[in-house]
Parts: sequence; C-alpha cells; structure tokens
Amino acid sequence: MKRLSYLIISSFMFLIASCTPKSRDGVDLDQFSSYWFQGKAEINVFDLQQSRYGEVREGNAVMIFVTEDFSRRKQVKLDDPSGVGADARKVLKLNMTREFVTGIYPYHTMLSVFTPVNDEVNSYKLVSTVTEWCGQAFTQMNWKNSKYQIQSFSYFESEGDQELNIEAQAEDELFNLIRINPELIPEGDARLIPSLVYQRFAHVEMNDYRAKISKEDIGNNSSELVVDYPSLKRTLKIQYKSFFPYEILSWEEIQTKANGDQEVTKAVRRKLELSDYWNKNEKVFEPLRKDLGL
Repeated sequence: MKRLSYLIISSFMFLIASCTPKSRDGVDLDQFSSYWFQGKAEINVFDLQQSRYGEVREGNAVMIFVTEDFSRRKQVKLDDPSGVGADARKVLKLNMTREFVTGIYPYHTMLSVFTPVNDEVNSYKLVSTVTEWCGQAFTQMNWKNSKYQIQSFSYFESEGDQELNIEAQAEDELFNLIRINPELIPEGDARLIPSLVYQRFAHVEMNDYRAKISKEDIGNNSSELVVDYPSLKRTLKIQYKSFFPYEILSWEEIQTKANGDQEVTKAVRRKLELSDYWNKNEKVFEPLRKDLGL
C-alpha cells in the first residue's frame, strides 16, 4: 500500500512538473522588476509613414508596453491573481495602434500581444483588429497544446471566417522579446507567422513562412533586428537601444513588388512617457494627449 501511495504521489508530482513551463534564461528579474513593476505603462508615440494603395500616408502609431497578471489557463487578464496560484503568470503586454487616412476614409488598427516574462514559451495570446469604412477584420491566436489555435474573421469573401492551427512563433511577439532581452531571439533560419496587420493589408494566406533573422550593432548604443521573408519579398527592421530596457526607436516594413518597386512603411519614435494612464480617464486629463502629440 505504501509503495502504491508513493507511485501515485510521484506520478502526480511528475505531471505537475511536466505542465510547468521552463523558465527563461538570460532575464535579470531584479532589473526587469525595477522598471516594469512600478505600476506604470510605457507609452511610445511614433510618426508613421504608412504605405497603402501605392501611396505613403502620414499618420501616427502608438506602442504601449505594460506588465500584467495573466491566466495561463483562461488566457485573459486576471481580476484577482492572488486567488489562482500558479495559474497566474506575469506577461509583458504590447498594445500597438496605427491611425492614418486613405483619401476620404480612415484606417484604425490595433494589435495586442501577451508574452510571458518568466516562461520559455511562445506568447500566450495575440489579437489584431483592422477597421475602416469598408468593414472590419479580427484575428485571435491562443497558444495551446504547443500550437496556435487561430480564429480569423473578415468581411472579404476570400478570407471569410476561419479556424486553423499553426505550430510556429509569431513575428509580432519579437517586439516584446526585444524589450525582455534581445538575446532571447536566435539568429538564423526560422518559421514565423507574419505580422497579423501585414497579413490583412497584403491578403496573404494565414500560415507560417520561412524567415531569416539577423541582428547588427548600428552605433549610438543601438542595434537593429532584421527579419527577411524570401517568399513574401518582405523585410521587417526594428531598431532598439542596446541596453536595458531596450527601447524601440523605430520600425520599418519593406515590401518588394513583382516589378522590383518597393513599398516602405516606417515609424520613428518622437515621444516616450511612463504613465498610469488608466487612472487618467477624466476630462481634466485630456490635455495630456497634446503633450504626447496625439
């Protein structure tokens, strides 16, 4: 009986251990906590030059980075993290928006990425929306059972409503990995799910594609991450500070067309501010938007 009890307990402990993600290497948690756990979000405002319909449109992009307590099981922000034990995981959340106008009508995009700080797994969840006067599109990706379970909805007939699974890393989480530690991004060949906003704009098939990742020191204490997709003829470049907290300085998307012409979208940061913005929702705080240049 004692041996049977020992086997049951051992099997249970093994099951718990096998369900617990491996911890990330190379993350200085003391350094990370001193910046990211001070109860504020980091708001970054960018001047945006968005290539759309063969022309470059002036606009703005905003990247908001903030840490949250997240449910690994439900994959939502927790209301009471103290009551759920190990299900509560610390994530770095990116909310990224773009706003620009095409002729008479506006475009609004939003991307949300929830990346675990301590766990060596892909981002738990990604959500993307694109809205404009013609209609709207929505995509949600949840990392479960070692793959992304994806739901995608669009007003375009060719894209329609889809449910599919993809076993690959998401390009959109690279921004968060840079902020945690750029060394978490290996160089070389990879299979990536391209940016969700790019997929909507380019109407490419929702899938993973071969990519080549490289990093380079570009001087002035800055580095550049380059992601090149040969089959898509698309390149993403992200410039960031080479030291903690690895601030994002700019990003650029280069699309080469069949005739060799290039369409370039670029965003350059002009403002950074730390703020508990969720506590500033009264009219008296509206002038703060002008301070951000919005």
